[in-house]
Amino acid sequence: MSDDSDTRPRPATGKRPQSAHRAQQARREFIRTAVLSCGMIGAGLLGFLPVVQAGDKRLRPPGALDEKDFLSSCIKCGQCVQVCPVQAIRLGDLTDGFGIGVPFIEARDQACDFSCDAVQCILACPTGALTYEKPAFLPVREGAPLEHAPTLKAKAQDPEPTINLAERIGLARLARPEACLAMQGKGFSGPARGTTFEGEMRYMDVDRWQPIPIADHPYERTLCDLCVTECPIADAIRLEEVPSQDGTRRARPVVQEQCVGCGVCEMICPAEPAAIVIEARKTWEGES
Repeated sequence: MSDDSDTRPRPATGKRPQSAHRAQQARREFIRTAVLSCGMIGAGLLGFLPVVQAGDKRLRPPGALDEKDFLSSCIKCGQCVQVCPVQAIRLGDLTDGFGIGVPFIEARDQACDFSCDAVQCILACPTGALTYEKPAFLPVREGAPLEHAPTLKAKAQDPEPTINLAERIGLARLARPEACLAMQGKGFSGPARGTTFEGEMRYMDVDRWQPIPIADHPYERTLCDLCVTECPIADAIRLEEVPSQDGTRRARPVVQEQCVGCGVCEMICPAEPAAIVIEARKTWEGES
Protein backbone atom coordinates (compact mmCIF):
# COMPACT_ATOMS: atom_id res chain seq x y z
CA MET A 1 0.00 0.00 0.00
CA SER A 2 1.38 3.43 -0.98
CA ASP A 3 1.81 6.20 1.50
CA ASP A 4 0.84 9.70 0.27
CA SER A 5 2.99 11.19 2.95
CA ASP A 6 6.18 9.75 1.46
CA THR A 7 9.02 12.10 2.43
CA ARG A 8 11.91 10.37 0.70
CA PRO A 9 14.35 12.76 -1.02
CA ARG A 10 13.68 13.36 -4.72
CA PRO A 11 16.26 13.89 -7.49
CA ALA A 12 17.52 17.48 -7.88
CA THR A 13 16.23 19.38 -10.94
CA GLY A 14 19.26 21.69 -11.27
CA LYS A 15 17.17 24.89 -10.84
CA ARG A 16 17.18 27.01 -7.76
CA PRO A 17 14.56 29.56 -6.88
CA GLN A 18 15.72 33.04 -8.05
CA SER A 19 16.50 35.36 -5.19
CA ALA A 20 14.72 38.70 -4.93
CA HIS A 21 18.03 40.51 -5.51
CA ARG A 22 18.82 38.64 -8.73
CA ALA A 23 15.27 39.10 -10.00
CA GLN A 24 15.53 42.86 -9.46
CA GLN A 25 18.92 42.91 -11.20
CA ALA A 26 17.48 41.03 -14.19
CA ARG A 27 14.63 43.54 -14.47
CA ARG A 28 17.11 46.43 -14.45
CA GLU A 29 19.16 44.81 -17.20
CA PHE A 30 16.03 44.27 -19.29
CA ILE A 31 14.94 47.88 -18.88
CA ARG A 32 18.43 49.16 -19.70
CA THR A 33 18.60 47.00 -22.83
CA ALA A 34 15.14 48.15 -23.92
CA VAL A 35 16.04 51.82 -23.44
CA LEU A 36 19.31 51.44 -25.37
CA SER A 37 17.52 49.61 -28.18
CA CYS A 38 14.88 52.33 -28.42
CA GLY A 39 17.63 54.95 -28.44
CA MET A 40 19.43 53.24 -31.31
CA ILE A 41 16.21 52.87 -33.28
CA GLY A 42 15.37 56.51 -32.61
CA ALA A 43 18.81 57.64 -33.75
CA GLY A 44 18.33 55.66 -36.94
CA LEU A 45 14.93 57.19 -37.54
CA LEU A 46 16.42 60.67 -37.19
CA GLY A 47 18.42 59.83 -40.25
CA PHE A 48 15.70 58.19 -42.29
CA LEU A 49 12.43 59.95 -41.47
CA PRO A 50 13.31 63.39 -42.86
CA VAL A 51 14.12 61.74 -46.19
CA VAL A 52 11.35 59.14 -46.30
CA GLN A 53 8.64 61.47 -45.05
CA ALA A 54 10.05 64.53 -46.85
CA GLY A 55 9.27 66.74 -43.87
CA ASP A 56 9.97 70.47 -43.79
CA LYS A 57 11.70 71.33 -47.03
CA ARG A 58 14.91 73.26 -46.52
CA LEU A 59 15.68 76.27 -48.67
CA ARG A 60 19.08 75.48 -50.17
CA PRO A 61 21.68 78.06 -51.30
CA PRO A 62 21.51 79.46 -54.85
CA GLY A 63 22.38 76.99 -57.58
CA ALA A 64 21.52 73.91 -55.50
CA LEU A 65 20.79 70.68 -57.34
CA ASP A 66 17.46 68.94 -56.77
CA GLU A 67 17.27 67.62 -53.22
CA LYS A 68 18.35 64.00 -53.69
CA ASP A 69 21.20 64.99 -55.99
CA PHE A 70 22.16 67.81 -53.63
CA LEU A 71 22.29 65.53 -50.58
CA SER A 72 24.41 62.98 -52.43
CA SER A 73 26.77 65.60 -53.88
CA CYS A 74 27.35 67.90 -50.90
CA ILE A 75 30.37 66.86 -48.82
CA LYS A 76 29.42 69.22 -45.96
CA CYS A 77 32.69 71.13 -46.18
CA GLY A 78 31.13 74.45 -45.14
CA GLN A 79 32.91 76.49 -47.81
CA CYS A 80 29.63 78.13 -48.85
CA VAL A 81 28.98 79.14 -45.24
CA GLN A 82 32.36 80.82 -44.93
CA VAL A 83 32.09 82.98 -48.06
CA CYS A 84 28.52 84.28 -47.56
CA PRO A 85 28.78 88.01 -46.73
CA VAL A 86 25.49 88.13 -44.80
CA GLN A 87 25.89 84.70 -43.15
CA ALA A 88 22.63 83.52 -44.68
CA ILE A 89 23.82 79.91 -45.01
CA ARG A 90 23.66 77.55 -42.03
CA LEU A 91 24.45 73.86 -41.59
CA GLY A 92 21.78 71.30 -40.72
CA ASP A 93 21.68 69.72 -37.25
CA LEU A 94 20.58 66.30 -35.96
CA THR A 95 16.93 66.89 -36.77
CA ASP A 96 17.83 67.08 -40.46
CA GLY A 97 18.68 63.38 -40.61
CA PHE A 98 20.63 62.72 -43.79
CA GLY A 99 20.81 66.52 -44.11
CA ILE A 100 22.96 66.94 -41.00
CA GLY A 101 25.83 69.26 -41.83
CA VAL A 102 24.22 70.20 -45.16
CA PRO A 103 23.83 73.93 -45.92
CA PHE A 104 20.43 75.63 -45.92
CA ILE A 105 18.91 79.11 -45.60
CA GLU A 106 16.30 80.19 -43.03
CA ALA A 107 14.93 83.12 -45.01
CA ARG A 108 12.89 84.70 -42.22
CA ASP A 109 16.04 85.03 -40.10
CA GLN A 110 18.52 85.91 -42.84
CA ALA A 111 17.86 85.75 -46.56
CA CYS A 112 20.30 85.69 -49.44
CA ASP A 113 20.36 89.22 -50.84
CA PHE A 114 23.15 88.50 -53.35
CA SER A 115 25.47 90.93 -51.56
CA CYS A 116 28.38 89.04 -53.13
CA ASP A 117 27.12 89.85 -56.68
CA ALA A 118 28.88 86.82 -58.18
CA VAL A 119 27.15 84.23 -55.96
CA GLN A 120 30.28 83.24 -54.06
CA CYS A 121 28.71 80.10 -52.56
CA ILE A 122 28.50 78.55 -56.03
CA LEU A 123 32.08 79.55 -56.82
CA ALA A 124 33.27 78.07 -53.52
CA CYS A 125 31.46 74.72 -53.85
CA PRO A 126 34.07 72.04 -54.74
CA THR A 127 31.65 69.30 -55.83
CA GLY A 128 29.03 70.91 -58.06
CA ALA A 129 26.27 70.51 -55.46
CA LEU A 130 25.86 74.25 -56.04
CA THR A 131 26.21 75.05 -59.71
CA TYR A 132 25.34 77.68 -62.29
CA GLU A 133 24.18 75.03 -64.74
CA LYS A 134 23.33 71.37 -64.25
CA PRO A 135 25.32 68.72 -66.14
CA ALA A 136 23.47 67.24 -69.12
CA PHE A 137 22.71 63.93 -67.39
CA LEU A 138 20.65 65.56 -64.63
CA PRO A 139 17.02 66.34 -65.49
CA VAL A 140 15.57 69.83 -65.14
CA ARG A 141 12.16 69.92 -63.47
CA GLU A 142 9.40 71.70 -65.33
CA GLY A 143 8.94 75.17 -63.85
CA ALA A 144 12.41 75.24 -62.28
CA PRO A 145 14.32 77.08 -65.06
CA LEU A 146 14.22 80.88 -65.01
CA GLU A 147 12.82 82.64 -68.05
CA HIS A 148 16.13 84.45 -68.51
CA ALA A 149 19.21 85.27 -66.49
CA PRO A 150 18.13 87.31 -63.42
CA THR A 151 19.04 90.98 -63.40
CA LEU A 152 20.49 92.06 -60.08
CA LYS A 153 19.20 95.51 -59.13
CA ALA A 154 22.53 96.36 -57.48
CA LYS A 155 24.29 95.74 -60.80
CA ALA A 156 21.75 97.55 -62.98
CA GLN A 157 24.33 100.13 -64.07
CA ASP A 158 27.13 97.60 -64.62
CA PRO A 159 28.14 96.39 -68.09
CA GLU A 160 26.85 92.93 -67.13
CA PRO A 161 23.88 93.33 -64.77
CA THR A 162 22.77 89.69 -64.68
CA ILE A 163 23.79 86.79 -62.47
CA ASN A 164 24.38 83.43 -64.08
CA LEU A 165 21.57 81.46 -62.40
CA ALA A 166 19.59 79.06 -64.56
CA GLU A 167 17.13 77.64 -62.00
CA ARG A 168 15.23 78.96 -58.99
CA ILE A 169 15.71 77.51 -55.50
CA GLY A 170 12.16 78.30 -54.45
CA LEU A 171 9.28 80.65 -55.10
CA ALA A 172 7.63 83.43 -53.10
CA ARG A 173 3.95 83.13 -52.20
CA LEU A 174 1.51 85.48 -50.47
CA ALA A 175 0.58 82.97 -47.79
CA ARG A 176 -1.36 85.35 -45.50
CA PRO A 177 -3.02 88.04 -47.63
CA GLU A 178 -5.15 89.14 -44.67
CA ALA A 179 -1.94 90.11 -42.81
CA CYS A 180 -0.36 92.01 -45.73
CA LEU A 181 -0.19 95.74 -44.93
CA ALA A 182 -0.54 96.68 -48.62
CA MET A 183 -3.72 94.59 -48.87
CA GLN A 184 -5.03 96.46 -45.82
CA GLY A 185 -4.17 99.81 -47.38
CA LYS A 186 -1.64 100.54 -44.64
CA GLY A 187 1.77 102.16 -44.77
CA PHE A 188 4.79 101.37 -42.67
CA SER A 189 7.14 103.46 -40.56
CA GLY A 190 10.33 102.39 -38.74
CA PRO A 191 12.67 99.39 -38.92
CA ALA A 192 11.01 96.57 -40.88
CA ARG A 193 11.52 93.90 -38.18
CA GLY A 194 12.02 96.03 -35.10
CA THR A 195 15.13 97.31 -33.37
CA THR A 196 16.31 93.91 -32.11
CA PHE A 197 16.24 92.03 -35.42
CA GLU A 198 19.74 90.85 -36.37
CA GLY A 199 19.27 90.27 -40.09
CA GLU A 200 21.43 92.22 -42.54
CA MET A 201 21.06 93.52 -46.06
CA ARG A 202 22.96 95.76 -48.39
CA TYR A 203 21.42 99.09 -49.26
CA MET A 204 22.57 100.87 -52.40
CA ASP A 205 21.94 104.26 -50.81
CA VAL A 206 24.24 103.34 -47.91
CA ASP A 207 27.02 101.09 -49.22
CA ARG A 208 26.76 98.59 -52.05
CA TRP A 209 29.58 96.46 -50.67
CA GLN A 210 28.86 96.52 -46.95
CA PRO A 211 25.57 95.04 -45.70
CA ILE A 212 24.15 96.73 -42.60
CA PRO A 213 21.62 95.58 -39.97
CA ILE A 214 18.04 96.00 -41.15
CA ALA A 215 17.33 97.40 -37.68
CA ASP A 216 19.57 100.38 -38.58
CA HIS A 217 17.58 101.26 -41.71
CA PRO A 218 14.12 102.70 -40.94
CA TYR A 219 11.42 103.03 -43.61
CA GLU A 220 8.69 105.56 -44.22
CA ARG A 221 6.04 104.32 -46.65
CA THR A 222 2.47 105.54 -47.13
CA LEU A 223 1.64 102.11 -48.57
CA CYS A 224 3.83 99.20 -47.58
CA ASP A 225 5.81 97.92 -50.56
CA LEU A 226 8.97 96.58 -48.90
CA CYS A 227 8.73 93.15 -50.52
CA VAL A 228 8.84 94.87 -53.92
CA THR A 229 11.42 97.59 -53.38
CA GLU A 230 13.85 95.46 -51.36
CA CYS A 231 13.76 92.43 -53.65
CA PRO A 232 17.28 92.18 -55.13
CA ILE A 233 16.06 90.77 -58.45
CA ALA A 234 14.45 92.98 -61.11
CA ASP A 235 10.91 92.09 -62.19
CA ALA A 236 10.51 89.34 -59.57
CA ILE A 237 7.56 90.87 -57.72
CA ARG A 238 5.20 93.79 -58.27
CA LEU A 239 2.31 95.54 -56.53
CA GLU A 240 -1.03 95.25 -58.26
CA GLU A 241 -3.83 97.66 -57.32
CA VAL A 242 -6.95 96.02 -55.91
CA PRO A 243 -10.45 97.55 -55.63
CA SER A 244 -11.34 99.19 -52.33
CA GLN A 245 -14.86 100.01 -51.18
CA ASP A 246 -13.70 102.66 -48.73
CA GLY A 247 -11.63 104.54 -51.29
CA THR A 248 -8.24 103.78 -49.69
CA ARG A 249 -5.38 102.68 -51.90
CA ARG A 250 -4.81 98.95 -51.59
CA ALA A 251 -2.47 96.67 -53.45
CA ARG A 252 -1.52 93.01 -53.66
CA PRO A 253 2.06 91.71 -54.05
CA VAL A 254 2.17 89.54 -57.18
CA VAL A 255 5.09 87.18 -57.70
CA GLN A 256 6.58 87.12 -61.19
CA GLU A 257 8.33 84.37 -63.12
CA GLN A 258 11.74 85.92 -62.46
CA CYS A 259 11.49 85.12 -58.72
CA VAL A 260 14.53 83.02 -57.78
CA GLY A 261 13.39 82.22 -54.22
CA CYS A 262 16.10 84.20 -52.41
CA GLY A 263 13.83 84.96 -49.44
CA VAL A 264 14.38 88.72 -49.03
CA CYS A 265 10.63 89.40 -49.27
CA GLU A 266 9.98 86.98 -46.40
CA MET A 267 12.79 88.44 -44.29
CA ILE A 268 11.75 92.06 -44.79
CA CYS A 269 7.97 91.62 -44.38
CA PRO A 270 6.87 93.62 -41.29
CA ALA A 271 3.90 91.33 -40.56
CA GLU A 272 4.44 88.69 -37.87
CA PRO A 273 4.42 85.97 -38.98
CA ALA A 274 5.34 87.01 -42.48
CA ALA A 275 2.54 87.57 -44.98
CA ILE A 276 4.76 86.46 -47.85
CA VAL A 277 6.93 83.35 -47.61
CA ILE A 278 9.31 81.29 -49.71
CA GLU A 279 8.37 77.74 -50.63
CA ALA A 280 11.59 75.78 -51.04
CA ARG A 281 11.99 73.95 -54.37
CA LYS A 282 8.63 75.29 -55.57
CA THR A 283 8.42 75.58 -59.36
CA TRP A 284 6.71 78.22 -61.49
CA GLU A 285 3.14 77.36 -62.45
CA GLY A 286 1.97 80.81 -63.44
CA GLU A 287 0.67 83.76 -61.43
CA SER A 288 -1.81 82.98 -58.66
